Amino acid sequence: MSAIYKRDFRSYFNSPIGYAVLAAFMFFSGIFFYVQCLYMGSAAMSSVFQSMFFIVLFVIPLITMKSFADDRRNKTDQALLTAPVSIPAIVAAKFLAALSVFALCLCSFLIEGLVLSFMAKPDWSVIIGNIFGMLIMGSSFVAMGIFVSSLTESSIVAAIVSFVINVLLSLLDTIGYTVHWDWLTSIINALSFQGKYNDFSLGMISLGNVVFFLSVTCLFLFLTDRVVERRRWA
Repeated sequence: MSAIYKRDFRSYFNSPIGYAVLAAFMFFSGIFFYVQCLYMGSAAMSSVFQSMFFIVLFVIPLITMKSFADDRRNKTDQALLTAPVSIPAIVAAKFLAALSVFALCLCSFLIEGLVLSFMAKPDWSVIIGNIFGMLIMGSSFVAMGIFVSSLTESSIVAAIVSFVINVLLSLLDTIGYTVHWDWLTSIINALSFQGKYNDFSLGMISLGNVVFFLSVTCLFLFLTDRVVERRRWA
C-alpha cells in the first residue's frame, strides 16, 4: 500500500498537474485573503474560507481525474490489480495520495494566518477548525472523484463529470428553496454540502457534519472498491 501511495503522490509532481493545482489554489486563496482581510482590515478569515468553497469544487476534480483513469489508459491497471495487494488497500492508497495533495493546498491558510498575526490577533481556533472542516469536506469530494475516475479511461471525462457532480451538490441549497414539499426540502437540506461546510467556516464543528462527510467518503470508497474488484475478475 505504501508503495502505491508513494508512486501516486510522486506522479502528481512528475507532471505539471500537482504544481498547477497548488498554484491555482494559492492564487485564489491569496486574492480572497488580500481583499477580505488585508484590504478590509479584518482579522476574521471566515469569509475567505466561504469563498474558497467554490474553488475547491474545481480544484479537486483536477487532483482525482488521473487516479484510476491513467492506469486504464496506459494499460498499467492489470499489473496493479495482479499485485499482492488487496483492492481496498489500492483504493485507500490512491485516495490518501490525492487527499495529501489537497492537504498541501490547505497549508496556504496557515501561511495567511501567520501573515495576519503580524498585524492583528486572528482566532487560531477558528482557522484550524476551518482547515479541518475543509479537509473533511474535501475528503468526500476526493472519494467521489476517485470513484468517477475508476469508471473511465479518460482523465478529461473524469474531471468534467466530477466537476458537474460537485456543482450539482453545491446547488442543493438553491434547489431546496424552490421545492414546495417540506419533506423533500428536508431531504435536500440534509444532503447539502455547502450548508454543512458553512457551519465549519463560521467556527462551528458539529459532530453530525463530521459524520456526514466521513460517511460520504466511506460510501464512495466502497463503491470504487466494487468497481475495481469487478474489473479485476473481468
